[in-house]
Amino acid sequence: MANLSEQTLTLMQDGEAVSIYPISTARNGAGERRGSGCTPRGRHVIRVKIGAACPIGTVFVGRRATGEMYSSELAERFPERDWILTRILWLRGCEPGKNRSGDVDTLRRYVYIHGCPDTEPMGIPASHGCIRMRNADIADLFDRVESGTDVVIEE
Repeated sequence: MANLSEQTLTLMQDGEAVSIYPISTARNGAGERRGSGCTPRGRHVIRVKIGAACPIGTVFVGRRATGEMYSSELAERFPERDWILTRILWLRGCEPGKNRSGDVDTLRRYVYIHGCPDTEPMGIPASHGCIRMRNADIADLFDRVESGTDVVIEE
């Protein structure tokens, strides 16, 4: 479960909280509309996991590893990039009209849980709509969940 007001993601197993991770969600707040730059609310599932064999710090563009490893030098060369690093958990909404289909479709908005530069702040909204995590945390979470795992995003 991702909690937008607390900026945390809690991994639940058998009804118990087993890990709590700091996250960073959308700078624009909560919302489901395409183009809003907001983090969608409601019930989702992990549609696909990307990056299982990649090293920590792998750079992704369009859900494909670029062959680059994140570094401060790379960041200086490409200051406009919204860095998607290490692993991607691509989300699909489960609630038609709220976060699935039409102008509110989470999957078609390309909303992920993903790694970001460890210099980026956690605990404050700063993303473009995705849920950002520290690289070690997304790698840990990635190894503990499967495609089809429920993800609830609430305020």
